Amino acid sequence: MNLIIEEVTSDEKLKIVSLLAEEIWHEHFTPIIGREQVLYMLDKFQSFDAMKRQRESEGYTYYLFKLDGEYVGYSGIAVHGDRLFLSKLYVKKSARGNKISRAAIEKYTGICREKGLRAIYLTVNKYNFAKDVYTTLGFKTIDSVKTDIGGGFYMDDYIMELEI
Repeated sequence: MNLIIEEVTSDEKLKIVSLLAEEIWHEHFTPIIGREQVLYMLDKFQSFDAMKRQRESEGYTYYLFKLDGEYVGYSGIAVHGDRLFLSKLYVKKSARGNKISRAAIEKYTGICREKGLRAIYLTVNKYNFAKDVYTTLGFKTIDSVKTDIGGGFYMDDYIMELEI
């Protein structure tokens, strides 16, 4: 297995991220939150335009995961105070089980150390199996939130944190 985690530094690569988002979100989240909310969230948070804005004016950095020469996932991070916010970490179903999430968390732990940050935190849907992956990686549930995201939709999440 040859995994490369590459920073997204061009619009061309960000377009690849948005295509992956489209594929992964429909595959993974439709059974959890339904098609209408997936379409809404893709447009609001995962579209090329949304991620470009996040990158240019909200301090986000995006990464692509390339496994054996194929793009199989992506993530987005941003520094919030003394913690790193892991906003997005998504992997295609066909590539799961290759320890991509573990490699990403190791990379982000290194970034935290370089920047003097005390933790990585994230939100995860309460019905998403990924919460078990994060627990395995050392994250602890520190809160539970229900957030109105507009359009009549809510995110019902756990907030999880990994102390550095």
